[in-house]
Amino acid sequence: MSSLRTSNAATLEESAHSDPNLADIRRRALAGERLSIDDGLALYESPDLWGVCTIADEIRRRLHGRTTYFNINRHLNYSNVCALSCKFCEFYRKRGDDGAYERSLDEIREEARGAMEAGATEMHIVGGLHPYLPFDYYTDMMRAIREEAPTLHIKAFTAVEIVHLAKIAKVHKRDDPAAGIRSVLERLKEAGLGSLPGGGAEVFDDRIHDEAFKGKIRSDVWLDVHRVAHELGLNTNATILYGHIDNRRERLIHMDMLRGAQDQALSRLGYAADVAGAITLTGAGAELPTPAMSDRGGYFQTIIPLPFIPDGSELEHLPGPSGLENLRTIAIARLMLDNFPHVKAFWIMQTLAMAEFQLCAGADDLDGTVVWYDITKVGGASTHQETTVWDLQKAIRDAGLDPVERDTLYRRVERKGAQWRLAE
Repeated sequence: MSSLRTSNAATLEESAHSDPNLADIRRRALAGERLSIDDGLALYESPDLWGVCTIADEIRRRLHGRTTYFNINRHLNYSNVCALSCKFCEFYRKRGDDGAYERSLDEIREEARGAMEAGATEMHIVGGLHPYLPFDYYTDMMRAIREEAPTLHIKAFTAVEIVHLAKIAKVHKRDDPAAGIRSVLERLKEAGLGSLPGGGAEVFDDRIHDEAFKGKIRSDVWLDVHRVAHELGLNTNATILYGHIDNRRERLIHMDMLRGAQDQALSRLGYAADVAGAITLTGAGAELPTPAMSDRGGYFQTIIPLPFIPDGSELEHLPGPSGLENLRTIAIARLMLDNFPHVKAFWIMQTLAMAEFQLCAGADDLDGTVVWYDITKVGGASTHQETTVWDLQKAIRDAGLDPVERDTLYRRVERKGAQWRLAE
């Protein structure tokens, strides 16, 4: 991989110009100009895939140099019982189905204690839209984790779950959904919630929603949840689940909507927009937002492109995206989402081998050690999906980059065994 990196740098100009469309896109991207949806289509359709990846890599290096992030984390799925029946999902069960489960608070305490003893800095928590658990279960969950593992950052609940919690807490209002969202997030934050993951976004398109996951919140409500979270000073992530019944233009529209929402968040932090109303971080000299700005509000930290994995779902007759499509989509996400500080190659869904290539195509983060993950299983994997710090560091070094452990908010971590602290 290091030799690929050397070749990449040596042939940058040649590669970027082998497709005439790429030369102008590269120039404008490096100037910090926002690319259009038509530019994104040109990147998707370019015959020069390595040229596309090379431009994304140059932007990634401008933002982060050789630094590549990983963390020591634990995933917790508190229940797979769900009121929805999304066609792309193998995870959900109905209460009473074989394999259905609900974690007790004692089990959750045990998971938190084990995570802290292993030196994890983050607990990542998501689950199904359980129709019977009371709202107190979720605030009690936050408090239980905080009591057992006070140093763990709690990243929990997708936007879909937050809206569901507003309903079971009886604060949801159809004419003013943001009020219920705010009430729930305030109560969860008080109980210990630290940030939101990016799941549940899928692809922002009504046609896709109606066909593949009818009943799930649409793009406007998903964005409302993250907007309110940002207003409350919570950082969040964003995802796109692609490669099922979506098309490339729909993916690009999704990215455009995300960067528009990020413009609003960064404006709240004091960033100035250009004449077109865009705020970009990819131009020379642009400064990335930091957790120190949280008194002014939160923001999207990272985009996580997730390839659709058909196994076991109602859409398993579809092939899913190819490895080359995954590589291209990571690169395009880096170029289109010009105001997102980070791009994550989530190794669980990309595989660690593919994620290593994606570090040369715009990604600067691999996620973490994980241990248990029940949402998707690549190639028939079990729920025990764990990698080691050594493996993550090796993958990063093999790509010619420098591994840096981070916490959830992308602050550098210094560690001695299970003991850790934030770098000064």
